[in-house]
Amino acid sequence: MKKVVLLAGARPNYMKIFPVWREIKSRDCGLEPVIVHTGQHYDAVMSDIFFRDFGMPPPDHFLGVGSGTHAVQTAKVMMALEPLLQEIRPELLVVPGDVNSTLAGALTAVKMGIRVAHIEAGLRSYDRTMPEEINRIAADSISDILLTSCRDADENLRREGVPPGKIFFVGNVMIDSLCRILPAAGKSDVVKRLGLKSGSYFAVTLHRPSNVDNPAMLAQIMAMLGQVAETAPVIFPVHPRTRAMLEKRGMECPSGVTLLEPMGYVEFLALMKSAGTVITDSGGIQEETSFLGIPCLTLRPNTERPVTVREGTNRLMDIGADPVNMILGQYSARDGARPAKIEGWDGHAAGRMVTALKELI
Repeated sequence: MKKVVLLAGARPNYMKIFPVWREIKSRDCGLEPVIVHTGQHYDAVMSDIFFRDFGMPPPDHFLGVGSGTHAVQTAKVMMALEPLLQEIRPELLVVPGDVNSTLAGALTAVKMGIRVAHIEAGLRSYDRTMPEEINRIAADSISDILLTSCRDADENLRREGVPPGKIFFVGNVMIDSLCRILPAAGKSDVVKRLGLKSGSYFAVTLHRPSNVDNPAMLAQIMAMLGQVAETAPVIFPVHPRTRAMLEKRGMECPSGVTLLEPMGYVEFLALMKSAGTVITDSGGIQEETSFLGIPCLTLRPNTERPVTVREGTNRLMDIGADPVNMILGQYSARDGARPAKIEGWDGHAAGRMVTALKELI
């Protein structure tokens, strides 16, 4: 059996490696998946819920690198991962997404002569002030196989001079996870427990530094949510990063805005799919809302997933340009919203991905 290391650094990475792990385990393909969690972002309670929701085993190896600056975190992942890879001796390292662990894993493996596959290769926001953009570009430039989720990504890589033989369009593996969990989300009573009516509330997620690390920006966002809440309830499961800033600055929660603890994936999916509109700065949620046909407003000036904007399910939002009217306009469009039909977002990306990985090995 040839070992394939699946590297996760943050909770959303599991949504990208879970279908790959499951596909390898279900096939007689001569591959053995080894899950490594760097611990870049880790919360025991949230992670335990995630493993339970997905029916996935805990990581085979946990590096526990913790938080730090980008340089410190990247270096700590590399230092912890190198001896582990020497011990495992895998044929391939698979890195998903665009977090610091993605780049650190790719750098470590390439320098050790281990081939690297990058899930979600080729996504570009063309905003180099975003650390994720640097991670994406650098990881793509050194990976052996580039697994793309949309045709835009293929075009981006070709423009950058990547040989076509390294590019494999496989579709969006996040949608595989979404499809797998939807039945369980349909049984969740979270909307009822919160006293909400389907289609008649806003769901919010925020975590990007540009939105939550700047006190003035965060205060402006909270004031905006307060205005929106005059029309319909605003439900805001708060990322630990965001809550820390709210508490540090003593910001009060506006009337009509409900702050919740972070949710497991099943509960949040149930909350999201019944929302009238979702307000977010997350890349993955732009994809999920597009697949589900839920109006989404992305609190960013750009996106590495422009296909969601072209499909009409997602709109970029500038908080300085009368965002409340934009939000209410998107909310009123909920009844006419339809799921986006995007090539390869069909729940079967993992199968195509494992076939591509076998070709490389």
